[in-house]
Amino acid sequence: MSSVARNRFLSALGVAQRLVTAEHAHVARRACSSIHHRNAVYRRTLDNKVRMAHYARKPLTNKDESREMMAIWPDIVRDITDSEVLEIPDISKWMAKVLQYNVPGGKKNRGLTLVYAYKLLAPSDQLTEDNIRLARILAWCVELIQAFFLVLDDIQDRSLLRRNQPCWYRHNDIGLAAINDATLLESATYFLIRKHFKGKECYIDILETFQSIILMTAMGQSLDLLSTNFGKKPKLDLFTMDRYNSIVKYKCSYYTFILPITVAMHFAGIKDLEMLRQTKTILFEMGHFFQVQDDYLGCYGKPEVIGKDNTDIEEGKCTWLIVVALQRATPEQRKILEECYGLSDPEKVQCVRQLYNDLGLPNTYSIYEEETYNLLNTHIQQISRGLPHDLFLRLLDKIYRRVS
Repeated sequence: MSSVARNRFLSALGVAQRLVTAEHAHVARRACSSIHHRNAVYRRTLDNKVRMAHYARKPLTNKDESREMMAIWPDIVRDITDSEVLEIPDISKWMAKVLQYNVPGGKKNRGLTLVYAYKLLAPSDQLTEDNIRLARILAWCVELIQAFFLVLDDIQDRSLLRRNQPCWYRHNDIGLAAINDATLLESATYFLIRKHFKGKECYIDILETFQSIILMTAMGQSLDLLSTNFGKKPKLDLFTMDRYNSIVKYKCSYYTFILPITVAMHFAGIKDLEMLRQTKTILFEMGHFFQVQDDYLGCYGKPEVIGKDNTDIEEGKCTWLIVVALQRATPEQRKILEECYGLSDPEKVQCVRQLYNDLGLPNTYSIYEEETYNLLNTHIQQISRGLPHDLFLRLLDKIYRRVS
């Protein structure tokens, strides 16, 4: 072999060896990448859980703040039932009963969230004793709206229990007169806002936020009622994920998450539109997470723990469980759902529950909860514009793996 040929041969051999080495390196990198990806997912979940464990030690709604809220509850009742406002003694006494039965008995998560958000968002010179008291009054306004919606919702759904006691319309056979009591609760909210905030710079923003979100929630309730065919046999063709997402956004997310946080922001004097937009984006995601949890608990939760009866199947509700079940069901399984869903017959209800189990929905929910938890953590870390991540992380901590 000539020297030129030998050199060409050795050059080609060197290229081939480098290609083989490169291929081996690529395979090794790909294997390592897969391992690193799995490890990254594990580390991300572990990091998030460590972070959430840190926040769990500093609860969003602590007992001290709950006691502080309850301390001004008698003043709230007096404001609303004052003889100068309600000149007819019988109405004043009745209103006090309506308030006491329906408002302070819940977990008060929405109201407590508002107070916490205000303390976190307001400038330090604004955190006076008077302003914190006003924040607690706003918190009770949010709880009044919650009571207003629940009284009406229980009538429309023919529910039996709320907060481990008979629903208001069933209490002492009040019946449909409870509809008027619900309007009293809503009107009392506007009265309190006017009494304590009229003349303040934030007054119009706070008032319009309540009005807007009450309208949005009523729209969500209408969509929910239309989906259940007004208590008749539901039309399962309507139960799409798009429709479900709309119900969640309007019926749950607005008043459960958007209302307390945006009212706190208005009271704190925050006017930055981009800050408000980012806040709403993350809170809509949280609201969806919250409602999926509610739907799961409405089937698999214990009534004595969640404080209400589990009747979503009997009522033919458009829930996350039925929507996912319809997506996965075979023609035979769909026929079972068509025959059984939305009926109060215990055997048919059990058939639907069994089908949920056969389709693996409890496991699907567990996966959804973990993945959504990680996704929300990531989105919270990406929030900019000076919004405190701590606020949203503690909100997430409050609802993560909840049982009621």
